[in-house]
Amino acid sequence: MSDCKQTYQQKTPESRALYERAEAVMPGGVCHNLRYHPPYPVYISRACGSRFWDVDDNEYLDFWQGHYSHILGHSPPHIVGQIEKLLASGVMHSGVVNPMEVELAELVCELISSAQKVRFCCSGTEAAMYAVRIARAYTNRPKIIKIQGGWHGAGSDLLFGVFKPYDMPDSLGLLEKNAENVITIPFNDPQAASAAIRKHGAELAGVIMEPIAGGGGFIAASIDFLAAIREETQKVGAVLIYDEIISGFRVALGGAQALLGVEPDLTVLGKVLGGGWPIGAVAGQSHIMDICNPLLHSNKWERAMIGGGTFSCLPASMTAGVSMLRYLKQQAARLYPQLAEVGETLRSKIEQTFAQNGVYAKCTGIGSLFMTHFPKDKQVKLDNPYAISYVTDVDKREVKLKTLLLSKGVYVMHGGGALSSRHSHDDIDFFIAKLDEIAKQMID
Repeated sequence: MSDCKQTYQQKTPESRALYERAEAVMPGGVCHNLRYHPPYPVYISRACGSRFWDVDDNEYLDFWQGHYSHILGHSPPHIVGQIEKLLASGVMHSGVVNPMEVELAELVCELISSAQKVRFCCSGTEAAMYAVRIARAYTNRPKIIKIQGGWHGAGSDLLFGVFKPYDMPDSLGLLEKNAENVITIPFNDPQAASAAIRKHGAELAGVIMEPIAGGGGFIAASIDFLAAIREETQKVGAVLIYDEIISGFRVALGGAQALLGVEPDLTVLGKVLGGGWPIGAVAGQSHIMDICNPLLHSNKWERAMIGGGTFSCLPASMTAGVSMLRYLKQQAARLYPQLAEVGETLRSKIEQTFAQNGVYAKCTGIGSLFMTHFPKDKQVKLDNPYAISYVTDVDKREVKLKTLLLSKGVYVMHGGGALSSRHSHDDIDFFIAKLDEIAKQMID
């Protein structure tokens, strides 16, 4: 590892200089802790397709793809073209309604089968926050159930049970009343889910969950698990919220709910939806979404506030989103099976490459998403975030593997990332070759 870090430092003097400047003016030198990695992060100057280049002009094969946002790779020409037309019109941000937000809302309601109405905001964190507020306003109840290991952004209501040991707040600055109204349950355990919903039913506003656990290995929820939660929430009158910020428009045109066949009441969206621009959205059944409708509730205290922020429905985000969804709709029959096939091949090759070098590794994922793990116990099934955090070497994945691959010109996050339509077979071969070069260094 010391040789690897030395190689990295020799290749990235400009990144090092930038980080030294950043550390002086930003806590830890970053505005998102995830973007720091030792000894310092690489600073990006340009990107195209499956690659980006740093300020020292080093080239990297990129599997992070903008927090999994870029299903078409960096800077898709047809989206860039639409943004250029928008900028030429002089419309940067007006703070009033624009035609593209109407079309994007129509596309969301067309493609997400459980969506009848939608509200846009600026980020996934905001969208999850608003979804919880809608559920509480609609039911007039306080409690929310979430999944152990489920990440729904940095809102104060949901920063519990994200990281092990799952029984304490995941940040300073949270209030006791926040913790009192959040219940965490294990992923893919139908009995535990049913029991928790029944126990708290009279006070339960809703259940928020990722149908595909993002931070926990891109593991799909079992149909039994989803069906149990759907049935029990309907019995007690609670709102079922799917966080499809990662999975929406990525694993299928209609998101994970289309792939898995169980629909929620509300869906939280982001990432792919924005076409590379900032966005968040809450979409769902009309009778629930209308709790924020000013036409039906004239007094502010009678409705749920979804302000959306100054830059909600930003013309660039709406334009890019429309361009993205139009393209995905047109190409869905070809694109999604192709990405899923390449993803399955890649996950298999990763495991094989490590095995050939004497390293036991498992690669979880679905469709175009993949995450590599180094289990300490070969007998434990990696089907939930709890198992992954307790029986795999997370530091080995997050630090060692990332640093070794960086020195070889490959950028991964959490031991993997997301494929885009711009990742070629040559890219996959390049990645596997680099993985083969560093695999033996993963042996403890």
